[in-house]
Amino acid sequence: MTTTATRTLLALSAAAAFGAFAATGLNLLVDRPASAAPPPAVVAQAGTPAAAPPVAAVARTPMPSLAPMLHRVLPAVVSVNTRQVVRVNTPFGDDPVFRRIFGIPQERIARSLGSGVIVDARRGLILTNNHVVENADAVQVTLADGRTIDAEFVGSDPDTDIALMRIPAKDLPGVALAEIPLADSDQLQIGDFVVAIGNPFGVGQTVTSGIVSAVGRNNLPGAGFQSFIQTDASINPGNSGGALVNLDGQLVGINTASFNPRGSMAGNIGLGFAIPSNLARRILDQLLHGGVVRRGTLGIDLQDVDARIAKGLGMDEARGAVVTRVYPESAGGAAGLRVGDVIVAANGETIDNAEALRNFQGLQAPDARITLDVRRDGRPLQITSGLREAPKALSGERLDPRLAGASFAELPESLRRQGLTGVLVESVERGSRAAQNNLQRGDVVRASSNGRFSDLSGFRASFGSAPPQRLVLRVLRGNASGDLLMR
Repeated sequence: MTTTATRTLLALSAAAAFGAFAATGLNLLVDRPASAAPPPAVVAQAGTPAAAPPVAAVARTPMPSLAPMLHRVLPAVVSVNTRQVVRVNTPFGDDPVFRRIFGIPQERIARSLGSGVIVDARRGLILTNNHVVENADAVQVTLADGRTIDAEFVGSDPDTDIALMRIPAKDLPGVALAEIPLADSDQLQIGDFVVAIGNPFGVGQTVTSGIVSAVGRNNLPGAGFQSFIQTDASINPGNSGGALVNLDGQLVGINTASFNPRGSMAGNIGLGFAIPSNLARRILDQLLHGGVVRRGTLGIDLQDVDARIAKGLGMDEARGAVVTRVYPESAGGAAGLRVGDVIVAANGETIDNAEALRNFQGLQAPDARITLDVRRDGRPLQITSGLREAPKALSGERLDPRLAGASFAELPESLRRQGLTGVLVESVERGSRAAQNNLQRGDVVRASSNGRFSDLSGFRASFGSAPPQRLVLRVLRGNASGDLLMR
């Protein structure tokens, strides 16, 4: 056999072995605790990696390996440790004598583990999941070289499950911070190779590999606004907030969830989900410059198109979101949307039902311009509309004196995906008129004597100009539903 033929055969063999090599060799290569020392001179300066170790070769033919890329990005993935003080409730918990005799503590410390990604080494900015740091009293991050640093909470967005933290980048002893550059996640395609990095089950920094199984997933139960990247790379508890990178070592997503019918602690079955980097970038910019996330809305109420509605509207299939109400001074009204219009696509994205359009709006900025594909009286047309900022909270006193002292907010998107509509009682001042009427923080108001509504805009519009003589709220509290008369 000639030398050229031998080299060709070796190259083909190496290519054929790549899948098995990536699936088995990577986990063994990089599965080490977060406290393990990194390779010498990992980073020369912030965001600038040192030279990578040489690529292994067999019979002088280089073998495919992700090690050089991982050598650059691993120092930018951190472990996140949270601490929360939780009150201990017992049948006699408020009796100081009982507590003293039986030694029952009033509080306990709850700790949790997750992961995070340094996306700006100069400013020490770290992205993670909101559910990793939610309600934490203190947060620390552990770098790949074992250094543990107190982190400052900058802000979070529960509806996309993104949180932003900051650690002091200046005067940090030891090697300078590394960072992972953000890729354009809109360029991801099904079949692209990706690598997930995190701290699953607290065992230490771990790498898994796979492909992109799907993009734009928005039907995951229990989550908020969604446009997930789905991957078969293993994402287990503790991976939340970690990095999903492409083969160039760029961040394409923030790992956030895995799906298993037996629960997340049952392990990975190849259904992992990550928040796209483009969405994470938009949330980061808003949290960094304003501390809150602003969203756009059309200002309309919607209903799913079922077979009966489709037949009545002269549609060939039961698909889309039908407009049931257009609120005054709304963006949708200004654009010309009417009751009875069926929205079947937005910016080219298929809209199958009302939830899909709510999800689409929730991922848009307040000043965004969108193009809607509409069916009106059975005929297709396109409507271009702006959006207006969705209200964040509303004072009850502005609506009706009987609601004074209560603050109302939009329902978390996770509750909406469980089929709930209405508004959330965000807070109730002690001794206020709302408190005297037995309204409580956490109540979900689903309707009133003024009529039904689906969100905060509808709740506000239902009061109109003149307050009703008798105001009754239909309230869901825990698993119980009932009516409250506001006096």
